[in-house]
Amino acid sequence: MLDSLRERFEGPLRERLEPVVQWLAARQMTPNQVTLAALGLSLLAALCIGSGWLRLGALVLIVASLGDLVDGMLARATDQASPFGAFFDSTLDRLSEGAVLAAVAYQFAIGGHPLLVATVVLALLGSLLVSYTRARAEALGIECTVGLMSRAERTVLLIAGLLLGLLAPAVVLLAVLSLYTVGQRMQCVREALDGRD
Repeated sequence: MLDSLRERFEGPLRERLEPVVQWLAARQMTPNQVTLAALGLSLLAALCIGSGWLRLGALVLIVASLGDLVDGMLARATDQASPFGAFFDSTLDRLSEGAVLAAVAYQFAIGGHPLLVATVVLALLGSLLVSYTRARAEALGIECTVGLMSRAERTVLLIAGLLLGLLAPAVVLLAVLSLYTVGQRMQCVREALDGRD
């Protein structure tokens, strides 16, 4: 179901971003520069969230997320896709996500909600493990993109929580569903390895 939702919205979104990609390509912007700009915006979003401006942080995070989509499109459009570019993008994605979740944890901490701070830590752990399990699977020669909570879904859930004033439920869902996704990916790898016997 989530895959069909992603396909339904990602295609039209990519079409709308195509003029932006062409504009950047005409100005000889590199995908890595766009990746760095997206990181800068994510850090700005984290600063806004940490300062208590949750909705502003969400809006900045939306723009940062679009930048994260544009860098890959630009790499393909300008034939600049490379293994290092993919590694660089993935590494900065983890940094961006960690910074935003740290800001969320800070908000819960100053609000006197230690259990929610712990939940953010679990959400961050789950988020990192979702990416880690995919990377380890690929190292074993297994494509493993299954699961409810890829980075796109995690970002949408967090943005919705920030915009709607439902940050605590969003973080709880993020933690639970990210860890569930880790389980899905572990099962996927196990089945793929069993199939090789």
